[in-house]
Formats: sequence, C-alpha cells, structure tokens
Amino acid sequence: MSFRVSRRTLFGTLLGSVSLGLAGKLLANEPSPAPAVKHKATARPDEFVKTDGIRFTLKNKPYSFVGTNIWYGAYLGSTESYGNRPRLVKELDNLASLGINNLRVLGSSELSPLKNSLSPAFTVKPGLYNESLLVGLDFLLAEMGRRHMKAVVYLNNFWEWSGGMVTYLYWTNGGSFINLNDPAHPWPEFAEFSAQFYSSDLAKALYWGYVRTLVNRTNTITGKPYKDDPAIMAWQLSNEPRAGEATALANGPAYLGWIADSAALIRSQDPNHLVSLGQEGLMGMAGHEKLLIDAHEHVDYVTAHIWPQNWGWLDPKDIPGTFDTTAAKVKTYIDAHAAIARGIDKPLVFEEFGAPRDDAAACQPGSPATYRDRMFGQIFAAVEDGIRQNTPVAGSNFWAWGGYGRAQHADHVMLPGETAYVGDPPQEPQGLNSVFDIDDSTIALIKSHGARLKALTRATL
Repeated sequence: MSFRVSRRTLFGTLLGSVSLGLAGKLLANEPSPAPAVKHKATARPDEFVKTDGIRFTLKNKPYSFVGTNIWYGAYLGSTESYGNRPRLVKELDNLASLGINNLRVLGSSELSPLKNSLSPAFTVKPGLYNESLLVGLDFLLAEMGRRHMKAVVYLNNFWEWSGGMVTYLYWTNGGSFINLNDPAHPWPEFAEFSAQFYSSDLAKALYWGYVRTLVNRTNTITGKPYKDDPAIMAWQLSNEPRAGEATALANGPAYLGWIADSAALIRSQDPNHLVSLGQEGLMGMAGHEKLLIDAHEHVDYVTAHIWPQNWGWLDPKDIPGTFDTTAAKVKTYIDAHAAIARGIDKPLVFEEFGAPRDDAAACQPGSPATYRDRMFGQIFAAVEDGIRQNTPVAGSNFWAWGGYGRAQHADHVMLPGETAYVGDPPQEPQGLNSVFDIDDSTIALIKSHGARLKALTRATL
C-alpha cells in the first residue's frame, strides 16, 4: 500500500477537525529554520547502516551492536531549564567507554492531558513544535556522531507516558481519552482505545505532519540535514505499537495499512535510513504470528522486547524460585523470533529488555542485581551467537540507562517538572529498570559483551 493522500482530500478532511492555519502548516510542509552552520558535504552511502539479508552492514562490513535506551537524551540536550548538556556529554562518554554504540532515543512526545505524561513535549499542540527540544535532539545527534554512535529514533508511542497515540486521538476526536490503569477503565480498555489511532485519518495526518517535519529537519548545530546524517541508524514508527488486544485481528488491516503508509512516507522523504517498527514481538501481538510477520513486511528489520515480570513469567516475590523457568521462556521467545526473522530474511534486534534487582522493590543504584545480570547475559549471548552461528540476532538495547540520574524522592515517584531523568519513564518508580553508573556488576557485564562483540565482528571479516 503506497502513501497516497491528495492535498485536496487531506485539506478537506483536516478542516472538519482543526483550524485552517494548522491544515495549511501540515500541507505546506514548511522547511526548518536556516541552520546555524552550512552543511558542505553529504555522507557516503556506505556510512549509513544497511541490511543484507539477516545481517546489518556498515561501510560494507558486518555491523552488530550493544546498545541501550536513553529516551531522555533530547531533553538533556536542550538549553532550557529542563536540559543538562554537561551531564549528557558525560553520559555519552561513559557509554562509549563501555563499548555501547547504539542508542534508542525518544524523538517525539505530545503535550497531553494523560496522567504521567511528559511535559514539556516535542509537540505543544497540533502543528506547533517545541524548537528547544528539537535543538536538544540536534545536540544529542551531533554528540553521538562525534563518538560514532548510531541512533534509533522513535516517532510515536502506544503508551501514555510521552503522549502518543491516545493524545493524537484526543486532539481529533473531540477531547476523549482514557488513562492507563484508571479503575473505571480496566485493562485492556486503554490498549483497545489506543489502537483506534490506526483507523483515524485525522490522527494519522497529524502524526505524519510531525514525521515530515522531523525527517526533513536540518540540524542547527552541525548544519547537516537529518536525512544525510549517519548518526541516525533508523527511524522507528512508534514505541511498542500494538494492534490491540482482543481486537488485534479485527484491527489488523488498519494497523498494517498505517505501517505501510508511514514507512512509504519516510522513505519518500529520506532514502538513506532504515525504517523499523518498534514492536514487542508475539507478546505485543496477542500471539498472532502471521500478523507479526505481516507487520514487518514494510520495514527493514524485526524488533522484539522482553519483559518477564510484566508478562507474569517472573514472580517478583520469588525471583530465585521462578528464574530458571523464566530463563527457559526467554530462550523460547528468542528462538521463536529468530525463526520468524530468518523466515523473512531480516535482522532481529531485542531493543528493550529488563528485569528487577534481587529485591524487586529496590530502585537504589548499586543494589544487587544478580538475576537481572543473568538475563542480560542470556540476551547478550544470543547476539554473540548471532555472529558465530549466523542467526538473525544482530543487536540489543537494554532498558534502560539511568547513568548519573537519581530519583529525587524516597518513594521514587517522578513529579511533574522534575528533570533528574533516569531510565524509567514518569509512570514507573524511578530506578526500577535503570542501570546506573555505580551498578558495577551490570556495567562489567556490558563492557565485556562489547569487547567480545568487537572481537567477533573482526573475526568475521
């Protein structure tokens, strides 16, 4: 399915819901402000990450990576009060010293009435974008480029913490929304509501307007158009976009159509970068394997996430007693997705995974994380085996880097306006799934994995 919406049709549709000024902005696709530095050279094609069957390549050589999630990178990169560039530089230096060369980062957030949603946000209201946060993303990408890191930039969110799909619906449906974990709307009502996004032409039009703006942006620090920047590995359509729960199959056509149209739009604007989906895998597709396969038809590689505690595999009250069965289920999950990726001849990335510390209620930096380390080691081994045994597993991004951030309160709640940023989004206890700078055992594990990955990649050349 190609991305074909005529200017006249889209303009008429938008007028039914939003102002003439907004419709004009969406359709005119006005360029970004003039860059501070003139861009003089376009990167060579081989400087961008590409795919070759089940492998990634970079500079015509195999590319595998050890990565993390640092959703707040653009926030730290801003010069506003919520930014902290010295900390961001220090975090990136630390990550580079561990061998981490791939960061999954938030490139979109929407100012929202939803509880626990980020503020400030990239989109203040439809068609009005927060330049200070965009400059923060400019700075992040510029600093990553200096360290030869690659960014996976996600452009939407199925969940509430960055605004996401429910906020796009709120903007276009007359103001209706559902909060996650609202007792009046028990699970899976939030998921079914969020999945209405794929069938809303108005909501998708606003999303596509932002995508056009970002993909066509010019970095105000380097003067380099984003589409020419090798620091970007992939544009990702969303964080964990589910087709729904009980309605997953019924929503399938609209869901697949959104994927096809969005991927086609990005490629029409930017032929250099990969496009990925950001999907959790079978657990995020209500177990429907064919729908998962079809969802990856129009993107360049397969993504999967692993959350054993969230999925009920690991009992936080008996981690030692349930860990071995959890590890077996993780192995089955890895193998199942490797088989799917091989079947469609694409690389596979486990781009989110996490587990609690030994005391599941503990969020303190440096507290024991024996079982978390074991799970990290299991997934790192799958990436290393991907090189040794030619499986599709080509990289991983653990969730998440907390670094020098610290929770500000004893209850580990993030209050509105706070800027201490750890790896956990605002709806979760701060530190719950974060790896901090003093988590020595985990850091040693990451560093040794990075060294082995580098050696294995060299051995394949």
